[in-house]
Amino acid sequence: MKKTVIVTDSNSGITQEQGAALGIEILPMPFYIKEELFFEGITLTQEEFYKRLEEDVPISTSQPSPGDVMALWDKLLKEYDEIVHIPMSKGLSSSCGTAQLLAQDYEGKVFVVDNQRVSVTQRQSVLDAKELADSGKTAAEIKRILEECKMESSIYITLETLKYLKKGGRITPAAAALGTLLNLKPVLQIQGEKLDAFAKARGKKQAKKIMIEAMKRDLENRFADAVGAEGMHLEAAYAGNEEEANQWKAELEEAFAGYEIHMDPLSLSVACHIGPGALAVACSRAIKK
Repeated sequence: MKKTVIVTDSNSGITQEQGAALGIEILPMPFYIKEELFFEGITLTQEEFYKRLEEDVPISTSQPSPGDVMALWDKLLKEYDEIVHIPMSKGLSSSCGTAQLLAQDYEGKVFVVDNQRVSVTQRQSVLDAKELADSGKTAAEIKRILEECKMESSIYITLETLKYLKKGGRITPAAAALGTLLNLKPVLQIQGEKLDAFAKARGKKQAKKIMIEAMKRDLENRFADAVGAEGMHLEAAYAGNEEEANQWKAELEEAFAGYEIHMDPLSLSVACHIGPGALAVACSRAIKK
């Protein structure tokens, strides 16, 4: 049986310590803060990131350098026969496309998965891949299984502030000012590759209600054949607001009785563009092992 190793990036929310315990390799995502390079989970903590974000220090996201990616692959292929590499969704980062190009030079030993996941849904794909590898599936089989169900997930996110959407050019300054005045909280969705608008709410309480109702509709309609804790994974995420997030998780547990809800901080690559205080709910279809 071929020895297969799973590689992902820190967008999955899996920390370096968790990766080591699970036997999964984690590529740290790079960030530039005032033009100085930092690596998520290594030289940049969640706390430091949000501190600098709220100080309005210039922060930009990047992708792992080709050299760093290949150096990791080369090291792993001395011990393993093949690699399954699961980066952030191609629609949200160019790191997936770069990895796909690099893999062409590895003669069928590196399989890059584009199953359009990020944060807690990406984490679940990584855990699924690890379980599939441990059960004897080849890297090619794991890639096929994960990509066959790439549309079988859903994420809803609400924001605390419109400031970062304005900075990123997603809304105009006038729209941001009006939204702030009216206490509008956008609800965004990821169903596939892109982060898109879903609804507008007057305050966070209404935004959370909209997200819960949207997730219930998804479970009752899109995932009707898989609904239930055995067929679906349910997750929550947050951006630097852990106390509020714990309350959010409790609300979800009440709304979705019977589900075990896993919660993680949002990927910093997402948080960089939406700001602190965000809350999210997500689901993904369980893989049949």
